Amino acid sequence: MTDPEWTRNFQITTRDLKPGDSWCLEFDDTLVDVRQKQGWKKCIVHTGARFRCTKCSRGWSSNMVMVVCHMQLRNGKGVVKVRPSCQKCKECSEAPMEKPSIPSDNIFTLMKNLVEKIRVKCYNETPERKKHFRNFDGYKPHEPAHCEACMRGFCPKNRS
Repeated sequence: MTDPEWTRNFQITTRDLKPGDSWCLEFDDTLVDVRQKQGWKKCIVHTGARFRCTKCSRGWSSNMVMVVCHMQLRNGKGVVKVRPSCQKCKECSEAPMEKPSIPSDNIFTLMKNLVEKIRVKCYNETPERKKHFRNFDGYKPHEPAHCEACMRGFCPKNRS
């Protein structure tokens, strides 16, 4: 996951928003999934990613990586702050939470989902039909016991 790749995909997908408005994407490790600051809108999207433990080098994939997004549009300038959730290696008890490595295709799909949320939440558009660009398969691997999103109760795998 690299900032330029996310930014490039975000710029491509925001081209069709209201002409004259500008949008930027920022990473913010302080975002929480429960509350957003006043005047900001929140959405949570999910994607597939790979992880690698910095202690034992074990690699794993997860198809339910939560990405918290807070967005705000003021005077034609939009800002989206994002924070992908981390996961912990199940083999290393003292391992830190690891950041995901999200493939380019998934980043682009994630940005399309985000732009649809911007249309609804910031421009009050009502989509003709619900668009959801799915980029994860709920039947593929996921390790809920080591997932930051699951620990906070925001993982759709754990919802009944």
